[in-house]
Amino acid sequence: MTLIDLSGKHALVTGGLGTIGAAIATTLAACGARVTVLDHPDLDPPAAHLWLPADLNDLPATQTLVTAAGPFDILINNAALILNKPFADFSLEEYEQQLRVNSTACFALTRACVPAMQAQRWGRILNLTSVTLNGQWTGYTPYTASKGALLGLTKSLARELGPHGITVNAIAPGAVVSQAENRVFADRLAEYNAFILDRQSLKSRIQPQDVANLAAFLASDAARMISGQNIGIDGGW
Repeated sequence: MTLIDLSGKHALVTGGLGTIGAAIATTLAACGARVTVLDHPDLDPPAAHLWLPADLNDLPATQTLVTAAGPFDILINNAALILNKPFADFSLEEYEQQLRVNSTACFALTRACVPAMQAQRWGRILNLTSVTLNGQWTGYTPYTASKGALLGLTKSLARELGPHGITVNAIAPGAVVSQAENRVFADRLAEYNAFILDRQSLKSRIQPQDVANLAAFLASDAARMISGQNIGIDGGW
């Protein structure tokens, strides 16, 4: 058996059509997992994986869809909204929406997936947090707050679900080359790239596959004794 063998496992990857989510979904499938991708209904369905169109702004409906599509052995909470602007320019609605999609949705989907994991006494839950939690970023107040809430959820669930054979961990990516990066910093990509490389110990950009490799490891039996952790993959920030 290879070190990362996910044969027979069913994985749900939220935001699975984005740059990082797609890399995670493809890597889990390469390790033998059956993968279901959850993403917004307005996007085109993937060719390589099962497709679950859902809007995380409507959590009751999404929770029902996930319950019906399961059971799932692995849950990757990757979907997120991100905006960059001064704190004073954010509206209350923007703040609440980022909390809902980036954190509350993870609670709702975990509620949908955990009963089956408990019944089989095996499960893997991975939550994508962020390097912004290191406090060295500005312009991401709602996003950072939502990721802080997600980290708290990770720690609490790891303690509560551990006796049922379920591990719960967070991955904190640094600045990954992505579609979101290109969108948010479209008018200043060169400046942003220089900012990132100046602060990283490793002087090359983090790729989506780097995050996907870590996700596959944490989802496997090779990581069976790792839980409640927030593992940074940030190039040595």
